[in-house]
Amino acid sequence: MSISTTRHAGPLSEALQQALDDVRQRDIVARIAARDHAVWRPTADEISNRLGWLDCPHNMVDSLGEIRRVVSAVRADGLRHVLLLGMGGSSLAPEVFRQVLGVADRYLDLEVLDSTHPESVLAKANTLDPSRTLYVPATKSGGTVETLSFLKFFYRRVVHALGSEQAGRHFVAITDPGSGLADTAHALGFRHTFLNDPDIGGRYSALSHFGLVPAALLGIDLDDFLERARLASEQTHPAVELGAFMGAGAAQGRDKLTLIASPPLAPVGAWVEQLIAESTGKEGKGIVPIEGEVLLEPSAYGSDRLFVYLRCDDALDAHADALIAAGQPLLRMDLDDLLDLGAAFYHWELATAIAGHLLDIHPFDQPDVEAAKVLARDMVQTFQQRGALPSEPPIAVDGSLRAFGSEPAASPREALHHLLAQSQPNRSYIALQAYLAPTEEVGALLATLRRTLQAASGLATTLGFGPRFLHSTGQLHKGDAGHGLFLQLTATETADAPIPDAADGDTSSLGFGVLIAAQAQGDAGALRKTGRRVLRIDLGPDAAAGLRALISQLD
Repeated sequence: MSISTTRHAGPLSEALQQALDDVRQRDIVARIAARDHAVWRPTADEISNRLGWLDCPHNMVDSLGEIRRVVSAVRADGLRHVLLLGMGGSSLAPEVFRQVLGVADRYLDLEVLDSTHPESVLAKANTLDPSRTLYVPATKSGGTVETLSFLKFFYRRVVHALGSEQAGRHFVAITDPGSGLADTAHALGFRHTFLNDPDIGGRYSALSHFGLVPAALLGIDLDDFLERARLASEQTHPAVELGAFMGAGAAQGRDKLTLIASPPLAPVGAWVEQLIAESTGKEGKGIVPIEGEVLLEPSAYGSDRLFVYLRCDDALDAHADALIAAGQPLLRMDLDDLLDLGAAFYHWELATAIAGHLLDIHPFDQPDVEAAKVLARDMVQTFQQRGALPSEPPIAVDGSLRAFGSEPAASPREALHHLLAQSQPNRSYIALQAYLAPTEEVGALLATLRRTLQAASGLATTLGFGPRFLHSTGQLHKGDAGHGLFLQLTATETADAPIPDAADGDTSSLGFGVLIAAQAQGDAGALRKTGRRVLRIDLGPDAAAGLRALISQLD
């Protein structure tokens, strides 16, 4: 019941030791525990009210009775499925719990909806029985457009299936006190509303209500889980090692934090990705988390890599040993068993705060996230006024593939080669942004495209589904040093799902298809405004067929 770390710093040895000395000599861990905002900034803005996560291993014990009462009542009422409606920090920890720890006997199975693609929304609506499903909208602000759109859509579905008097019993909200969601939950008669500590930011919320309520619905032993997190809060050596390793690596140009994980721990990477990317990608700096990338021979990696190995078995030991032998810096984090996730979450959160100190950045704000949201809202407003989103002419067309960008090209293939030609070895990375339905087939094809681009360019690669990644890596994309090459993938929608204008009525002036298209255009516009290099390729009406066509052109 513990976590240990083993470091192989290689060329980072001197820089890592200096980072460790800095943390110890400045008493950084104790100062963070004492809520000293000067660890990061001379003023307390968005710091003093963002450190509630430090108390979660202790304070959340007092909330377990309330959580268990609600879970017991839900089970007694015969509900057997949970659909969590959220984005970013509100959804990623619950997804990790389900994928890593599973669901206990006679508890509720959990799925997450964090895609505004109409195909994804309709798939959940058509496969989950409203009479047996608990819907959990989760958002700190209470105003997240995706979460509220999901809420209105599924609330109307439940009303039509079960009646307005019963609908509220199938909803539980997780939000901050005084939020719009809290008001909506009260007005619609939700079964319960869990009010989270408002001093906890979304990406640091895994050990708060946002993570523990879904964990309890899955049947996870929260007493043991929190006890391990409590021990981690007292035995901070792994966090110090990890934070110093990340900070020293990024300062030396090794800013591609590449995660290797034992197969049972592989889903943790998506949670780590959002924590690191949103916390460190700003002020022209950033640590680029690389998760889910295919493992290559050590010689294929450049000098911009830094490796962290999340280990609970020996399946990838040989690969890690080969990286160490090749001189790549690698930190191994060993978990005794999977319930050590509670401790791991705490160590990663504290390590990220430490890395923020070492890089002289503010790890708790997200100054560049709003830009894409504003542009997306402008697109939606244009649609509502004119009946169509703004359009742009393609720079190249080949069959169903259409390329959109700023430089002329003879074909989408040539446009993509133009994008890759702008790369800088050991600095650039490729970000695949898929505004597509995250189906199994599309996911497999995107993985193939990612491997193809990685092999062709030698660059680190990331992959995110939109708009999900806007709440995880979107801050990094716009706030880091600007070395990303962005390939945005969209598809021509053939069907849509209407978003009700309000939860208490069926009128709709907007569909999910329009929303996701507006979000894609808004994000591309925000990236271009910050000088990022962006190419959008529309795959046509069949995303899978379009991906196959694009991959064939790169072989």
